[in-house]
Amino acid sequence: MDLRIFTEPQQGAGYDTLLTVAKATEELGFDAFFRSDHYLAMGSADGLPGPTDAWITLAGLARETKRIRLGTLMTAATFRLPGVLAIQVAQVDQMSGGRVELGLGAGWFAEEHRAYGIPFPKEKFGRLEEQLAIVTGLWATEVGKTFDFDGTHYQLADCPALPKPAQKKVPVLIGGHGATRTPRLAAQYADEFNIPFASVEDSERQFGRVRAAAEAAGRQEGGLVYSNALVVCVGKSDAEVARRAQAIGREVDELKENGLAGSPAEVVEKIGRYAAIGSSRIYLQILDLDDLDHLELISSQVQSQLG
Repeated sequence: MDLRIFTEPQQGAGYDTLLTVAKATEELGFDAFFRSDHYLAMGSADGLPGPTDAWITLAGLARETKRIRLGTLMTAATFRLPGVLAIQVAQVDQMSGGRVELGLGAGWFAEEHRAYGIPFPKEKFGRLEEQLAIVTGLWATEVGKTFDFDGTHYQLADCPALPKPAQKKVPVLIGGHGATRTPRLAAQYADEFNIPFASVEDSERQFGRVRAAAEAAGRQEGGLVYSNALVVCVGKSDAEVARRAQAIGREVDELKENGLAGSPAEVVEKIGRYAAIGSSRIYLQILDLDDLDHLELISSQVQSQLG
């Protein structure tokens, strides 16, 4: 089971904080550092000092880290044109020496689009599908050849399809709870399917849908990685768990029900339940980015037990 650190910087974290967490992620032996792609804080968070751009952040971290994978859960298709996104991700992959992964989603948070003047189209899923076709098509085009695309939402003509990523294939992540279109897109384009903030039972159902779609698409069994994203709140004592839950504005019982919370042993046991349904990777949503002791505890007493 791979453990990856997943951050939500829009809630209030500048680049220096993210760099500190990314370096701790690397030093403590976690597999990857991922971040959300949002420009507006949610809930009661003040969002200070203000939003950071996902791919600018990852470009900086690409030069400041050496081992960990870097990526997004999920880049919003509404934020960037697909040709530009392909260039950005390829460049950051080069800057990292081939450690980048692209999580791409349709975009859903209407308020941040309105706040920053970003168009929020009604038909988002069709745009996402075309973006996946374009981004992966550009990267797959042989050097010296051009790429063309004539879609409903995007048209490209005589594109040189450059630059290329450092990796032969940048892993693409698709996720969500949709019962029909999401599994179909994952079967067609994804290297990894991720379901965020879902119970073991809901995850098992959705993984089954994706497996069925992958089989129908002729993909080999084992060709997709299945993963979960879950908020984490671990403590050596009940008091420490309660303190960490309070710091992120959550209740312990709710976190135990909907996330990974409690003692290291409790968290290891629940991760084992996700592993039993085929999840091989957990994105640990860390909401208090100043609590580096939390990361150290997870590394030493949770990750160490997962082999």
